[in-house]
Amino acid sequence: EVQLVESGGGLVQAGGSLGLSCAASGFTFDDYAIGWFRQAPGKEREAVSFISSADGDTYYEDSVKGRFTISSDDAKHTVYLQMNRLKPEDTAVYYCAAVQDKYSTTWPTRPDEYDYWGQGTQVTVSS
Repeated sequence: EVQLVESGGGLVQAGGSLGLSCAASGFTFDDYAIGWFRQAPGKEREAVSFISSADGDTYYEDSVKGRFTISSDDAKHTVYLQMNRLKPEDTAVYYCAAVQDKYSTTWPTRPDEYDYWGQGTQVTVSS
């Protein structure tokens, strides 16, 4: 059974930090790349960050550059998103998603490009 399980969300004050984890199982991790998305109430799901399985390159949406860091522990089949200097506008449900993308070095940013999704974890940043 394919599973992507996010953890680490919560409530934090503006300027604070949170670390999200995405634990993958049930598929060949090396054949897939992981992206993080978020969805705020009333808004579309947006791509936040991505790590390429081909070359390890990382990608970030402009508003999170310099504040968020994506990383991967291939041995643990887990991808992380460290979020620093959080802002109220970062409040959303955060999802990790997997795309079969073993050789690509580009960032797929449309949700429909992804094959598997986690259940999401709520991140709330208070002002």
